[in-house]
Amino acid sequence: MATAALLKQIYHLPVHERIVIAERIIHSIRTEKNGTDEAVALMANEYCNNRELTVFTELDTENFYLP
Repeated sequence: MATAALLKQIYHLPVHERIVIAERIIHSIRTEKNGTDEAVALMANEYCNNRELTVFTELDTENFYLP
């Protein structure tokens, strides 16, 4: 069903039913897994164990601009 047709059908529902639909949609969006948790865990492990990825952070304390 196209979005416009779906919204048109929802518009005809009573307000309390539309609120229930909106709450369920928001809940489903908040709980949806999109793979970022796994990616963060993988990269955190890489940054902790792979010196090559953090070698330039030692330069952070040096003055970058000339006086």
